[in-house]
Amino acid sequence: MEFATNPHDGVRIAYRHQAPTAAHPSVGDGSAPVPLVLVHGTALSQAIWRGFWYLKAFAPSRAVVTLDLRGHGRSDKPHDAAAYDMGRFVDDVVAVLDALGIARAHYLGYSLGARVGFSLAATHPDRLASFISVAGAPGTGAGTFDRVFFEGSIDALERGGMEGFLAEWQRTTGSPVDPITRTAFLANDAPALAAYMRETERQATVPDDLIARFPMPLLLLAGTRDRPRLRAAEHVQAALPTAELTILDGATHADTPRHPGALPAIQAFLDRHPA
Repeated sequence: MEFATNPHDGVRIAYRHQAPTAAHPSVGDGSAPVPLVLVHGTALSQAIWRGFWYLKAFAPSRAVVTLDLRGHGRSDKPHDAAAYDMGRFVDDVVAVLDALGIARAHYLGYSLGARVGFSLAATHPDRLASFISVAGAPGTGAGTFDRVFFEGSIDALERGGMEGFLAEWQRTTGSPVDPITRTAFLANDAPALAAYMRETERQATVPDDLIARFPMPLLLLAGTRDRPRLRAAEHVQAALPTAELTILDGATHADTPRHPGALPAIQAFLDRHPA
């Protein structure tokens, strides 16, 4: 585990850089595959990419960078809501790229990671060789986490911590939280996560006119049982008709990155847009 420091507020971001394990030219000589950055969703961490088999799928053939967004995993966890302005998240990703000397990368974000990706694509388009949004949207709004988790989810987090949050989530859904998700959630700092949630519901969405000017190839993945993200993906495609949309049958918001159709669609997209 290594750390990059956001130069604007000093928050440290934990990341891992995994070099290709197969026989490929070294990254940086102009002939190696462009690195792939994987960014997790709310209350998760970079550990999900191993559990979801993304590292096994991509690391043999290209450099893969995973990171913990601020407030998550092993990165710093400010308790001040203002620290979770979307611009700070974008600066965190840029700080990791700069620490590794990566000028351009393919960017794949899930949920929150995709939301960061939309803002990154709008403000630093030159840093992205392509952008893959998995169950993502260019913005959020009031009540987002109640819709994703359960009504009163932020209050439950502040009141009962992560254990209380998970217990309420399980009671609401009537089924246990899967072990990978549960482990990732329990690793969180509840006050920091609640501060992030409250701030993110106040953040503005990336406007359509900026999306329409995205120069990089864009792939949108959304599940048929994740109606808010599917509607968001269709809206983005309407603003940017060159964007590719893959709809995953039967996938919920949580299922989308591990749906059997997700990895093949992502690999095919990267094969079509190598640089």
